[in-house]
This record gives sequence, structure tokens and C-alpha cells, in this order.
Amino acid sequence: MICLDSGCGNYEQLWMTTSLRGLISGQLHVQVLDQGVHSGQGTGITASSFRILRDLLSRIEDAKTGEILLPELHVNIPTQRIEQIKVAAQILGKSIYEDLPFSASVKPISGELDELLTGKTWKPGLEITGIDGIPALQNAGNVLRPYTSATLSMRIPAHCDPEKAAQAMKQMLEKDPPYQAKVSFKIEKSSAGWDSPALAPWLEQACKEASQGYFNKDPGYWGEGGSIPFMGMLGEKFPQAQFMITGVLGPHSNAHGPNEFLHIEMGKRLTGCVAYVLAKCGI
Repeated sequence: MICLDSGCGNYEQLWMTTSLRGLISGQLHVQVLDQGVHSGQGTGITASSFRILRDLLSRIEDAKTGEILLPELHVNIPTQRIEQIKVAAQILGKSIYEDLPFSASVKPISGELDELLTGKTWKPGLEITGIDGIPALQNAGNVLRPYTSATLSMRIPAHCDPEKAAQAMKQMLEKDPPYQAKVSFKIEKSSAGWDSPALAPWLEQACKEASQGYFNKDPGYWGEGGSIPFMGMLGEKFPQAQFMITGVLGPHSNAHGPNEFLHIEMGKRLTGCVAYVLAKCGI
């Protein structure tokens, strides 16, 4: 199986994707009033729905570190993946974070490069991708708002059961709500991550020869933090298949963004690598 929808750590060698993370997304809704009231009348009597939402999120995420607190969302990282992460971190160095568009003076969450790659590929991570019930700044008034809703996007590592993880999130967020507020977490999507089967010796050798032939460097092996859902489906359908997952979405390529671009020279060399591997497998 060959998939060209993945990324690369740099444009200097063939990169093989070894794992992908899954995703749990849903809407967390917190309601305290049937309608907004003047903040002078309501504060001190009625809890802020935003404060309650913030408190609920602290049940599943450490606000200071970003560490996800639910054990159902963590897995034991395979030893081979840990070793590959260490090698990839040595290859990429500070570009692991320097290639991101950080605002001035902002630093990554850790100074340990292998820890950053591990967090990106084999640990769960939460982002709030949407919020409702809060007016835009120019429309803000002295009102204690009736509700706050947020869309939660939780990345989960390979080998994490998405259904169990989603239910663990729902149970933790909804149980014993502060002040008996109306709290609900509606699960919208739960999809599994993927871990590549071990490379057959012929494929590992073919990838090495291809990368050396077209880049003069050995291939790099790493996991991606996002998802390619049909990889897991193909793996289940064809359990004996070998996988070559690669791509040209590298530094600054801004995948899915308005200024997404492809590195043309990388694309040409990668095409040569794929053709070489196909020839080696006898197709």
C-alpha cells in the first residue's frame, strides 16, 4: 500500500510515516441561566458558565502543562517508535519547532526535542477549535451570559480505543456538574489512530536504496500528529500488506491553509523513490 498524503520532516531525504494519531471531537455545553442578566445583578449569585467550563476542562487536562489526565487516552509507546523518535530528533534538531510560525518571543512547551516529537505523535493533545455564547469584542456588554459552548478536538495516539476514550471524556466532563449546571458533552466524531506494521526486510532495504539514490541520505522514520483515516481501514482489510506512507507536506507547506505549497524538487525526488520501491516489489 502506497499513500502520498503524508508529510516529511525536511526536504533532504525520504520520510516514511510510521504512525498516525486518531481524533475525538465534540461539543461541551454549559448553561446556568435561561437568559442573560446584568452582570451587576448576577455575579456573586450565579456562577459564570465560562468558569464552570474552565473547571470541567481541568478534569481532563492540566492547564499548566497541557498533560491529558485521563488514563484511557494514553498508551504504552512501542520501543521501536521511541528509538525512531530519538533518531528523527537528531536529524531535525531545532527545526522541529522553529519551522512553526511562532509569534515573537513565544517558546515551545519543552526544550527537549524528542519530547516534542513524542508529544506530537504518541501522546493525546487537546485544542478548543470553536466557541459559542461569547459575543465578539465589539459587541461585549455588562452581561452575565446564560451559557458557554466549546468544540473540543482531542488527538489520541495509535492503539488508543477511540470509543472508550470518548466515553471516558464524556463521563468525566458530565459527572457532578458544579452548582448543578446543565452540562452536556455531545460526541461528534471518534476515530482511531494507526501504527504501521513492521517493515519487511525487502521494503526497508528498498527505501534505504531509494533515499540514498535520490537524496544521498538514509530515509527518516517518524509519526505524524494528524490522521489519515483510511490507513486503518486498509490495514484491517489487508492485514498482510506492507505500507509505504510518505508525502511532501514539509516545513512551511501549511497543509490545508490558503497558502499551501509543494516543494517541487522534493516532489520529483519522491516520485523517483516511489517508482524505485515499486520496481523492487516486482509489480
